[in-house]
Amino acid sequence: MTAALERTWRPAWPCPVQSVLGQHRRGGGDPTLRVVGTTTWRALRAPTGVATLAVSALDGGGEVRARAWGPGAEWALDALPALLGAEDDPSGFEPRHPAVIEGLRLRPHWRLSRTGLLMESLVPSIIEQKVTGQEAFAGFRRLVRRFGEPAPGPAEVDLWVQPSAEVLRAIPSWDWLALPVDPARSRALVQAARVADSLERLTRSPAEVVDRKLRTLPGIGVWTSAEVRARVLGDPDAVSFGDFHVAKDVGWAVTGTPFTDEQLAEFLEPWRGHRGRVVAALMASRGHRPRHGPRMAPRTHLPARRVTR
Repeated sequence: MTAALERTWRPAWPCPVQSVLGQHRRGGGDPTLRVVGTTTWRALRAPTGVATLAVSALDGGGEVRARAWGPGAEWALDALPALLGAEDDPSGFEPRHPAVIEGLRLRPHWRLSRTGLLMESLVPSIIEQKVTGQEAFAGFRRLVRRFGEPAPGPAEVDLWVQPSAEVLRAIPSWDWLALPVDPARSRALVQAARVADSLERLTRSPAEVVDRKLRTLPGIGVWTSAEVRARVLGDPDAVSFGDFHVAKDVGWAVTGTPFTDEQLAEFLEPWRGHRGRVVAALMASRGHRPRHGPRMAPRTHLPARRVTR
């Protein structure tokens, strides 16, 4: 194992490292992001190659220590401030609503993270389309374990890097079904992988340009675009309209009654430019609405002849 590169960075605010980086975690078993004690480990595919990044907050977040391994290590350390929210500017944001004010009180130093890596967020976001969280996280985990690669650095952390666009393009239909990822989502993934290089070049474009370009791709709509922009750009206005829970949770948080998407849009309109920040604050202050009834059972996309039990 090659020696790690290191960086110590002092943010201009007390940075809550784990909660900021938690924006990128895809379920408790995410093989690309792990929390071990006070250190968050993250595997990524940088423009310069794969990398492992280990980030720890020192003296309460006043100073951050990072180590990185692999050919993408230098890129990962250079991108550390943006990843931890340094490019997020909440100044000028007026919370107005008591529940939003409470959310900011509970998480006064939380910031929107920016990865600058589009395919990294697009792949799991497509997998999460219109399925249960259980199925989405399991599908992503199996994809990474089967077609990704072990991350550089300490082997005992057991981190894995997402498969490259080249690998995604070559996965046959029956392997997608076995993950299980249905044909609609696998087609969207493969088509996005075919234009991955041009998609990555979008990351320094304004959010509205990224939104428009993403939604020209088959199988990518408002929800997926918002999920990607929030993580890749740190877009404070990205709202996941069409989500099974978001509108209902926001409505419950502010009125005690679930909202429709139309009601959500109307409620958020006064905060245009920071609508995603409002949703995040409400989830911090009031959490999710109570869930009642049985959970939706995960679907299976395997042909009957392939089911063995």
